[in-house]
Amino acid sequence: MKKFISTIQNIFSIEELRTRILNTLGLLIIFRLGSFVVLPGVDPAQLTSHEGGIFGLLNTFLGGAFSNASIFGLGIMPYISASIVLQLLTVAVPYFQKMQKEGESGRNKINQITRVLTIIITLAQGIGYVTATIPENAILIDPWFFKASALLILVAGTMFCMWLGEKITDKGIGNGISMLIMIGIISRLPGALVAEFMTRGGAQLLFFVAELVALFFIIMAVVMLTQATRKIPIQYAKQVVGGRTYGGQRQYLPLKVNAAGVMPIIFAQSLMFLPSLGASAFADKYDWAASIATTFADITSWQYNALFAVLIILFTFFYTAITINPNQISDDLKRNGGFIPGVKPGPQTAEYIDSVLTKITLPGSIFLGLVAIMPAFARIAGVDGNFSQFFGGTSLLIMVGVVLDTLQQVESYLLMRHYEGLMKSGKIKGRSNKVAVA
Repeated sequence: MKKFISTIQNIFSIEELRTRILNTLGLLIIFRLGSFVVLPGVDPAQLTSHEGGIFGLLNTFLGGAFSNASIFGLGIMPYISASIVLQLLTVAVPYFQKMQKEGESGRNKINQITRVLTIIITLAQGIGYVTATIPENAILIDPWFFKASALLILVAGTMFCMWLGEKITDKGIGNGISMLIMIGIISRLPGALVAEFMTRGGAQLLFFVAELVALFFIIMAVVMLTQATRKIPIQYAKQVVGGRTYGGQRQYLPLKVNAAGVMPIIFAQSLMFLPSLGASAFADKYDWAASIATTFADITSWQYNALFAVLIILFTFFYTAITINPNQISDDLKRNGGFIPGVKPGPQTAEYIDSVLTKITLPGSIFLGLVAIMPAFARIAGVDGNFSQFFGGTSLLIMVGVVLDTLQQVESYLLMRHYEGLMKSGKIKGRSNKVAVA
C-alpha cells in the first residue's frame, strides 16, 4: 500500500501528467452527462430498454445512452464503423493504399474522408434509430418535425463525441475513442454489481464471492491474451559511416498472439442475428424454421455459441491477414539492413513470418472465442444478465485493452522523470522492448 501511495504521489507531482489526467476526467464527465440529455420531444418514461442482441451490445458500449434516446444516442459508433471501412479500403483499394503511404498529408486526407463518411453513416443509422427504437407514444411533438430535428441532433452529438475523443488523445491520457467506449461500458458495472449482490443476499453470499473470484481469474486470462507476444529476433548488419560503426545490434519483431483485438467479436456479433432473423421469416410455415429462430435467439444455446466461436476464429484469421502484411515487413527489414538469423532476406523471410503468424493466431483465435462465449456460461451458471456481460466478450476485452494502454502511457511519463513505475519492476511488459522497423 505504501508503494502504491508513493506511485500516486509521483504521478501527480508531474505537472504535465497531472494536467492530462484532469483533462481526461473532465472530458469524460462531459461525455457521461451528455448521455443523460434526452432528445427534445421525447417522453423518457415511455422508452423501452434494450438488453439483448445487437441493440443491447450498442447500449452497453454507449453506457445506456442508446436506451435513453440521448443526444449521444449513437455515440462514437458511426465513427468506428467509418474507420473500419477506411481501414479495409486501405488494404483492398490501390487509391487508398497510395494515400496511406503519402505520410502526414495522406493521413489527413484519410481523416477527412473518415469524418465525411461518419456523417453519412450517422444519418443512415439515425433514421433506423429514430424509427425503430423510439416508440410513437414516446414522441410528444409532430412526428415529422421530431425525426428531422432528431437526425440533426444525433449527427451533431456523434461529431461532438468524435471531437471529445480527439481532444482526449491530444490533451489527455490514452486513446480518446477507446476511452469513450470503455467509460460507457464501465459505467454500467457498479449498478450490475450492486444488483447482483442484492439478488444473492445473505444465503447466497458465498456464491457472490465465488463470482468475483471467477471474474478476477478471467480478467487475468484476458490480460495474458492481450499482452502475449511472439518475439522474432532481428539482426541488423554493421555499417561504417564516417569512421563510425552503426547497426550490428539485435532487436525483436513482436507479433501479438491476438493481433486482431476485439474486431473479430464485433464482426461475428453483427452477423449472429441473421440466422434468427432469416428463419423467423419462414417460422409460420415450417417447424424447422421456428426451431432455428428460437434456438439462435437464445444466446445460451450451444448452437448459438458454437457458431459464434467458429465465426470469431475465422474473422481472427481474416482480420490478422489484412492488418499484418508479411511481405511488407520483409521488404522494410531488407531496406533497413535487417534480417532474421538463419532465414534469407526476401520471400523466405515473408514465408517465415507468415508461418509464425499462423501458428500463434490459431491458439489466440480459439482463446478469443472462449472469452467471447464466457458471458453465456456465466448466465447459465445463474449470474444476472447485466453482470454476466463483464465475464468476457467485447466489453471485457475493451476494458482490459484500454486500461493497459493507459497504464503504459502513465508508466512512460514516470520513467522519463526517473520515477518508479506502477509495477513492482518499474515497467509494464512490452514498454521497454525494442521494436524492429516494420
